[in-house]
Amino acid sequence: MEKSKNQWSGKIGFILASAGAAIGLGAIWKMPYVAGQSGGGAFFLIFVAFTLLIGLPMLLAEYIIGRGAQKEAVTAYKILMPSQQAWAWIGRLGIVGCFLLLSFYSVVGGWIFVYSGLSVAGSVIDPAGNPGELFGQITGTPWIALVGLALFTIANVIVIALGVQNGIEKANKFMMPLLFIMFFILVIRAVTLDGAMEGITFFLYPDFSNITGESILYAMGQSFFALAVGFSCLVTYSSYLKKDVSLPNSAGSVVGLSIFVSLLAGLAIFPVVFAFDLEAAEGPPLLFMVLPAAFSQMPFGEVFLAMFLILFLFATLTSSFSLYEIIVAAFVEKLKISRAKITVILGILIFIVAIPSALTYSTLADVSIFGRSIFDATDFLVSNVMLPLGNLCIAIFVGYVLKKSFIKQELLQGSKMGEGYFNVFYTLIKFIVPIVIVIVLANMIIRY
Repeated sequence: MEKSKNQWSGKIGFILASAGAAIGLGAIWKMPYVAGQSGGGAFFLIFVAFTLLIGLPMLLAEYIIGRGAQKEAVTAYKILMPSQQAWAWIGRLGIVGCFLLLSFYSVVGGWIFVYSGLSVAGSVIDPAGNPGELFGQITGTPWIALVGLALFTIANVIVIALGVQNGIEKANKFMMPLLFIMFFILVIRAVTLDGAMEGITFFLYPDFSNITGESILYAMGQSFFALAVGFSCLVTYSSYLKKDVSLPNSAGSVVGLSIFVSLLAGLAIFPVVFAFDLEAAEGPPLLFMVLPAAFSQMPFGEVFLAMFLILFLFATLTSSFSLYEIIVAAFVEKLKISRAKITVILGILIFIVAIPSALTYSTLADVSIFGRSIFDATDFLVSNVMLPLGNLCIAIFVGYVLKKSFIKQELLQGSKMGEGYFNVFYTLIKFIVPIVIVIVLANMIIRY
């Protein structure tokens, strides 16, 4: 019985869960403001190229490891290379990375929870108010930030404790279609505003004059972040996958959905920003500070803002499920105790570890680590060091450690793809992907 609970019911459930893992803060929060700062359409085009050439092979690599071993991230590496147990540290790196990622991801999730509640109550848009002031109150008031963090953590604990089919899969089957419906409504509203065409042109027209070497590096990092690859989350997800499901088709669907949502995010945000003559390169506060000001000038603005924030909350939750799952699955396998108990303990630990990040903008505002706030230092460590390092290790493991015959069998099993597809994948994962990641890491070392 336990095995059936911890297995996807079918291909659709797996694709929606994988897409949910990928579509979150990276696609909806990070993509628009990074694109706004890095050249608009040219950045988006480079991001798409990296997602297809680097992100897609990495996604397939994690699928091959997970379904091939039929075990969660740490045990999967042990099973595939029993004579070289050190490779299990890739899975352990993923667990530590997910734990640290959740320590600031959950803080942002808490902000979204608070904003969503206030927006539904009609308390976000105040024609005489200042959205920046509201953002400062929410992030700078300790008890509000901690309540939001607690609500976000509890929502994750409830879903993860219910298991793969009854929890994660059911939540994603409800949340993901609703996310797309809301997005389409918002995009239609945004592109029909007076002056929206300037925002559409900025986001879709590739003007490479604004592209720098730093922009290209950000596009590479965004391709990793947007697909949730590097921390073996999708190794764990694919371990619940049946053998007759096509990995190339599933990966292609997830990559397509991720790029599509990034496109929708840009089309939902930039037309609004340009229509009301706002700043496209506002940065991380873009959604929280700029959009309320824009929506306040629209008919039924509070309704549209509430829809966007609820959508944003759904996307953030579906991504955090995958971060929780890799940790929970590893400890259930290791300690042989109930999923519910492990999930509750993990939720409490993550809440405690996330407190410093939650208080970064209030009581701990003066604390810095290497010149960065606690929140920013944690984000930098995870996004710019651990994530590329995790991807590099996985690429080396698949490209140079696993047997070529095993990779080919697992990649093509249940698929109509042939020898040519495998050859392209194997060339990318063995040569192109590691070189690109090494360049990213080397550049980070040089710059910092």
